[in-house]
Amino acid sequence: MSYCLNPNCPNPQNPGTTNFCVTCGAKLLLRERYRAIKPIGQGGFGRTFLAIDEDKPSKPRCVIKQFFPLAQGTNNAQKAAELFNQEAVQLDELGKHPQIPELLAYFTQDNRQYLIQQFIDGQTLSQELAQKGAFNETQTRQLLNDLLPILQFVHSRQVIHRDIKPDNIIKRTSDNKLFLVDFGAAKTTAGTALQQTGTSIGSPEYVAPEQSRGKAVFSSDIYSLGVTCIHLLTKMSPFDLYNLEEDAWIWQQFLQHPVSNALSNILDKMLENAINKRYQSAAEVLKDLNSPTSVTPSQPPVKTPPPTPSANATNKAVKSQVDRELEELRSQFLGTGTSKSQIDIELDEVKSQFDPKAPKNKSNS
Repeated sequence: MSYCLNPNCPNPQNPGTTNFCVTCGAKLLLRERYRAIKPIGQGGFGRTFLAIDEDKPSKPRCVIKQFFPLAQGTNNAQKAAELFNQEAVQLDELGKHPQIPELLAYFTQDNRQYLIQQFIDGQTLSQELAQKGAFNETQTRQLLNDLLPILQFVHSRQVIHRDIKPDNIIKRTSDNKLFLVDFGAAKTTAGTALQQTGTSIGSPEYVAPEQSRGKAVFSSDIYSLGVTCIHLLTKMSPFDLYNLEEDAWIWQQFLQHPVSNALSNILDKMLENAINKRYQSAAEVLKDLNSPTSVTPSQPPVKTPPPTPSANATNKAVKSQVDRELEELRSQFLGTGTSKSQIDIELDEVKSQFDPKAPKNKSNS
């Protein structure tokens, strides 16, 4: 099967062996080697196709991204073209990371721009959420431990991704590794670019407040990753997890699986509206995420029950109490003039009832 890349072709489906579209006559091979098989996505700046590389014996799969902006007007088209070119430049550098798709080629054909990149065989986290349901704490921690090092790498190259969301995170089927994809909205911060107000870009549900005003910073990606996590934990739109009246996130109310206070506090700090209260780097989040108190929450001290008193101790306590009571009785009787010896004899008999070892006194007949 071949798919025609001409956006105006009325019937783009073609047999896999032909080199020209049977409907519009457009060339089906890019650079005489890359053949589109089917469309797999469309964004603001272009269309994406699953493809094969016919130049290699194994005909490995790859991805074709075609620059095809949805935005109309000269300024919009020019901006979109710059971003598409910028994505290619950034992927050429960032694709060296093992969890970012590698850029294979970038060129223009038939007055259209194309980039070819590595194909990641797997599911997006949006697809996984739909199939398997809400994430639990273990899955969320694994997500953060996989994605944050990628963000460290991206930020160290002075790049802000600006579009982190479940659709742009792919879990590879072969080893469950996560890949960060789609750098079409990424922004370089080289020189003074970080201080300049840019275009408001990204998916509205996931963007940080400052990014929506065109002033994205590194921690804007951390915010978007935090929003991604609470969406996966609740299976609800981030718009429904924020209370506008209270100006606060209320995601904990919609959890489908309980999470620890430690993870909850980390996510809340990732989601701070104020930049100065938010995590400033991926390294800071990783440090808290993997601290001993976060990984293994401290348990309350175990209270040791008091030792059970032994039989001897119990007997001694009883005897002591009896002795005290007998002394009180002796005092009362002696105070009335009764002879001491007779009182002692009678008290000893009473005492013997409580203490089997006490001597038995015999009265005079």
